[in-house]
Amino acid sequence: MRGMDFQELKNGYERVFTVTDYYDGPRQGVANFNGEPHFYDCVFSDLNDGYSNLYRLTPISTEVFDLAMEDWEIWKRWEHAFYQGITTQETHPALPTDRARHEEIKARLERELTSDLNSCIVRTASFAVVGNPQLQKGVIRPLQVRWGNPESETVTYGHNSMRE
Repeated sequence: MRGMDFQELKNGYERVFTVTDYYDGPRQGVANFNGEPHFYDCVFSDLNDGYSNLYRLTPISTEVFDLAMEDWEIWKRWEHAFYQGITTQETHPALPTDRARHEEIKARLERELTSDLNSCIVRTASFAVVGNPQLQKGVIRPLQVRWGNPESETVTYGHNSMRE
């Protein structure tokens, strides 16, 4: 399985494949919902001036999923090289050898990975680290997510750190 490395998921949790936006927790990326890949996008509350635990989930095609996974692998190569001191922040988010392909994929994903407000599903999310990975400080850990019904769970605003 490409994307984040996985061990056994907790009961009721699903795979998080990518985290493309992170601020005090995962804000955007690709994860399974009912076993199928979806783009997830955290809802920001202007009223509460913060992110909630509500996420818009929009199904994505196999082709878009494959592109997202390829771009995630490009990112992971950069992240690994950065934390090993092989590259600098100036090359973010792709190593020079991956730059052209990243830009090509990025243009497509910016069009495809969006929340369709007319057909998206809204759910609460609880993210958790998978297993006990031994990774360098700052590296995003492999994640899993439990999606909940916003009508039966408390909506929260605040911090949720998945980095060490």
